[in-house]
Amino acid sequence: MADEKNHLRATTILEILGKPKEHVESTMRMYVDRIKEDGNYVVLKEDIAEVKEVKDDKGGEPFFSTYAELDIIFKGPAPLIGFCFDYMPSSVEITKPEELMVKNTELAGLLNDLQARLHQVDMIVKQLRGQNDILKKSLNNSLKNTISVLLRIKPMDLSRLAGLSGAPADELKRIVEQMQEKGELAEKDGLYSLKKTPA
Repeated sequence: MADEKNHLRATTILEILGKPKEHVESTMRMYVDRIKEDGNYVVLKEDIAEVKEVKDDKGGEPFFSTYAELDIIFKGPAPLIGFCFDYMPSSVEITKPEELMVKNTELAGLLNDLQARLHQVDMIVKQLRGQNDILKKSLNNSLKNTISVLLRIKPMDLSRLAGLSGAPADELKRIVEQMQEKGELAEKDGLYSLKKTPA
């Protein structure tokens, strides 16, 4: 390998948790294969653990988990940082060299690469947050409209509204309280009714 003095050897651990079992197995295999095909890495050793079932604390369907331990040579610090961003290993242990000598220009380049990746991640988070806000607003409007349509038929309690709308009672309660605060709903003996037609 050319310019081996900059190479780093590290043991990394990748973990996956999800379902179904077959998806967890195939995704881990795909990750390891992709790493092996990348010219910035040389995988010396791979050990993929057997997929194990993980019980859901809330009593739901179980998840499945596996991990891969990889011994990799990275063609410099930048590919190692890139690997950490791309594959998010749970552990990285640099085994060789024991000491690193880095020129200030190399370190500046690494920091600039790191900053560029952090800015990409920040931009994605902001986009997802914006999309999430739009989805929440749309869901709230849909639930509000559903409540209004159901209460035009007759007054109902919260559990009946939840059953007919398919929405969780605690989520509906929040919307109902907002509609009450705006003077759109009235409540008597646990039954909600339209006070006025929402605009």
